[in-house]
Amino acid sequence: MGIVYDGSRYHGWQYQGADVLTVQSTLQNALASIADHQLTLTCAGRTDTGVHATRQVVHFDVDNERPDKAWTEGTNARLPNDISVDWACRVSHDFSARFSATARRYHYVIHNSRIRSGLMSHLMARDHRTLDAAKMHEAAQLLLGEHDFTSYRAASCQARSPIRCVLHLNVRREGDLVILDILGNAFLHHMVRNIAGVLMDIGAGEKPFEWAGDLLAARNRNLGSVTASPAGLYLTDVIYPEQWDLPPGPRLPHLLSLLTTPEPGS
Repeated sequence: MGIVYDGSRYHGWQYQGADVLTVQSTLQNALASIADHQLTLTCAGRTDTGVHATRQVVHFDVDNERPDKAWTEGTNARLPNDISVDWACRVSHDFSARFSATARRYHYVIHNSRIRSGLMSHLMARDHRTLDAAKMHEAAQLLLGEHDFTSYRAASCQARSPIRCVLHLNVRREGDLVILDILGNAFLHHMVRNIAGVLMDIGAGEKPFEWAGDLLAARNRNLGSVTASPAGLYLTDVIYPEQWDLPPGPRLPHLLSLLTTPEPGS
């Protein structure tokens, strides 16, 4: 399944008990009513509290056959408005939403204005400082490739290895929005948000662009910036080999899809 959700009111993706509202528990309960039995979801990447997704991919095993329409429209009828099933398809038992994935893509959206917006504050991060997106992009290129990202992961990160490979990391400005687009083989806990925090400090002129690389080499999280807000973070794509024939991505956040300005007279 491809899942879309606004993570603002959820304590992240992962199930944390019956009394904690998570995306996984909410979706599992809805699916159980379609499957007529309890089931467990495996996801492509666990998102944190307040983080959103436009293309989260999950898989699960069921005992009963149902048409794809039941898994999409039927499940959506049982879900709150801030979670939806975008598509569903059958796969063989050797598919894993987590382990079959070869890369994940995130977008981080920053509302860069001295004046706060009264709209969609839960769907964007905000930085009142004037950010130089070109300088942020230049600094971002220092993080490309395979590195030890200890300086960019949460102190509580439980990953066995801090080695990750960033395949692309682009920063651009669209009006008052500064947008980070990052693709990697996998990500550490808080890695994207910590990268965003560092790049924002560089974009604000508080640090030189070389600092992104120096921090990487230092392998010390204590030297980094504050972890950026979860409100601006979206999981927008999960990449799989063509053999699985899944619907293609990415799915950009709705507000990004509105940024294309029509030609005069169109």
